[in-house]
Amino acid sequence: MGLAVNRSFLTYVATVVQVEVRDNQVQIRRVDTALDAGTVVNPTIVKQQFEGAAVMGTSVAYYGAITATNGVIDQSNFDTFQVARINAAPRETNIYIVDSDAPPAGVGEPGLPPVAPAIYNAIFAATGTRYREMPLTKFGLA
Repeated sequence: MGLAVNRSFLTYVATVVQVEVRDNQVQIRRVDTALDAGTVVNPTIVKQQFEGAAVMGTSVAYYGAITATNGVIDQSNFDTFQVARINAAPRETNIYIVDSDAPPAGVGEPGLPPVAPAIYNAIFAATGTRYREMPLTKFGLA
């Protein structure tokens, strides 16, 4: 398992990722995210945002790279960005919202930043090898 924490847009987030590494392939078994976003008006939508962040964070960890040729970025937009499909996406995602009376905080972006670091920390815990560059495809792991 790997852990990463983040604070952005006045929201505190902790993400734990459980991976299985077999035959040099990383499978994300479970993602658990706890968040304190102050007063949450619609918990269902907040959970959906953070579930989406788990998939987007997986996509970034597996495939996210920005490359340039002759000083020009090769990736033009999201039409050239590979997204994690069902065989690479987390098998299970759990979101835990902390009850709070604080003013509402952000829930659109804060779920994404800790996902890739938690994946990388889980890979380190499973293999003993620390990878410090993205994407995982660079190392043949995704």
